[in-house]
Amino acid sequence: MKKKIEETIQEYNKYRVPEAEAKLISFDKEYFKVEFKGSFCYSCDFYSYFDDLTILLKEKGLKTKITNIKEINEGAIVTFKVI
Repeated sequence: MKKKIEETIQEYNKYRVPEAEAKLISFDKEYFKVEFKGSFCYSCDFYSYFDDLTILLKEKGLKTKITNIKEINEGAIVTFKVI
């Protein structure tokens, strides 16, 4: 599962860098955290960047939901739960 998440994050970054770059920062069987940093398009919905990763993961067969968003300088740390 971790490999699938990392591959999906690579794909995500391929299309969203430099506006948003995702990095897996922690992983266990139920939850994982991803740090998102970048300039983001603030005329767009800031939270859509996180939802986009959820959609990509679902396309790869991994259903997740966002359980926590902690805004940080230049981004956010988002906790996902595998469902």
